[in-house]
Amino acid sequence: MTTDERDTIATETPETPAAATTNRKQPFPAGFLDSISTGWAERPGSRPSERAEAPYAAARRATLSAAFPGTRLVIPAGSFKQRSNDTDYPFRAHSAFSHLTGWGADAVPDSVLVFDPVDGGHEVTLHLRERADRTTTEFYADAAIGEFWIGPRPSLDEVSAELGIPTAHVDAFQESDRDRTVEVDDELTRFVSEMRLVKDRYEIAQMRLAVEATGRGFDDIVAELPRIIDTPRGERAIEGVFHLRARTDGNGEGYDTIAASGPHACYLHWTRNDGAVVPGDLVLIDAGVEVDSLYTADITRTLPVSGTFSAVQRRIYETVREAADAAFAAARPGVKFRTIHEAAMEVIAARTAEWGLLPVTAEEALDADRGGQHRRYMVHGTSHHLGIDVHDCAQARREMYYDGELEPGMVFTIEPGLYFQIDDLTVPEEYRGIGVRIEDDILMTEDGPVNLSADIPRTADEIEAWIARARA
Repeated sequence: MTTDERDTIATETPETPAAATTNRKQPFPAGFLDSISTGWAERPGSRPSERAEAPYAAARRATLSAAFPGTRLVIPAGSFKQRSNDTDYPFRAHSAFSHLTGWGADAVPDSVLVFDPVDGGHEVTLHLRERADRTTTEFYADAAIGEFWIGPRPSLDEVSAELGIPTAHVDAFQESDRDRTVEVDDELTRFVSEMRLVKDRYEIAQMRLAVEATGRGFDDIVAELPRIIDTPRGERAIEGVFHLRARTDGNGEGYDTIAASGPHACYLHWTRNDGAVVPGDLVLIDAGVEVDSLYTADITRTLPVSGTFSAVQRRIYETVREAADAAFAAARPGVKFRTIHEAAMEVIAARTAEWGLLPVTAEEALDADRGGQHRRYMVHGTSHHLGIDVHDCAQARREMYYDGELEPGMVFTIEPGLYFQIDDLTVPEEYRGIGVRIEDDILMTEDGPVNLSADIPRTADEIEAWIARARA
C-alpha cells in the first residue's frame, strides 16, 4: 500500500455496497494501516477434489450447449436482496445456476456462468469474485464482501477444481447485446426449467436426503408437542423446532414453514404462524428441509393436538388420505400429469356429495364445463414438480407440465386436502374450522411411483400411534 493510499484511507472509511452509513464512519489510524496487511500465515495451497455432483452438472451443461448452438448464454447466480437498511436476506443462488454448476449453498453472490460459442459447442467459464488479497482494503474495510467481516471466499482455482469448470474473475465478464440471459430470454428460461423435469441419479439421491431430514424434523415436532401446547404462540414454536432441524441437517427450509393450528389450517399458505396450538384442534404442518445442494422436500402432515382424532376429524382426514391414495394409484409412466389431480378430485367430489355439502351430484360436480362445486373445499392442485425449487420447473410449457406425460425420474408431490373455513355456512357447524392436507413426495420409476416420504406416519391410526409413542 502506498503512502498516498494509506493517508486517504486513514481519514475516510471506504463505502461498502451494503451500506453507505456515513454517520458511523470511523477513520483508520496510521498504525492500523501499517500492520493490517502483515503477520498472516500462508494460506493452504492444496487443491480440493472434484465434487460428486460435478459430472452430472457437466452433462447438463452439454445438453444446454447442444440446444443453443452459436449463441452466447449467460446464467447469473444473482446477488444479495435487501431485507432492511444495510442487512440482506441470506443469499441463495438462482436454481438454474446451481443446477448447471453443481454449486449449492456455498455459491458466491454475483457469480455468472457464461457459455461462449465456439466451433462444435461452447466454451464455458464460471466468473466469480476472486478471494481478496490481505493487502487490499476489501479485506478489512468492505462489510459486504470483506473476509474480515464475512469469512473467506474460495479462490478461482479452488472453485475450478471442485466444480470442474474453468473460472475467471467476475470483472472479466462483459455483457453483450447478443447475450441470451436466464430470466431475460424467455426461450432460455423455459429450456433450463424443462431440463429439470426428469431428475438424474444425483438429484434423486439428494431428494431422498431432503425427505429423510424432513422426516426427522416432523419427529422433533411430535416429540415437542407438550411444550408447543404450553407456548402462547405454539405455531411459532413448531416453526422454530423445524428450523433447528433444517439448519442442523441442511441449508435451511426450502420454503416458509406453514404451521397452521385450528381454523388457520384452512388458509392454504398460512405462514404468519402466530397462533396457539390447542388440544382438540388439528394442526397442519407443511414443511421441507433444503439440503446443501439446494434440493428440497415438501411434506405435509395434519396432527390431532390432543393425540386422538375426533370422529369428524377422522372422517375428513381419512377422506383426504383416500384421495391421496387414489392419486398415487393413478400415477404411472406414460399417464398424463393431470391424471393425478383428476383421480384425487373424484374422491373429493364423491365424499363431499355423500355428506350433503354439494348442490349437485358428484358426477355433475366433475363436469368439466358446469361442475367444480366440490372445489370450494379444495381450490389448489393435487401435484407439482419438486426438486431444486419447491415448485420446480415452473417455467415449463403447459404441454410439458400439466399436460405432459409422467416419466421415470420425475419427482412430484401428491397433496390433496379439505378445508372448511370457520365461517363457511355451506357446511355443518361441526365441520367448520377443520383443515386437512396430506402431502407426500413421489418418485416415478419404470415400475411405477415410489413414495419417498412413506416412512413418515400418514394414516389416522399411524398418526395417533406416533404421538402416543412420543408422549410415552
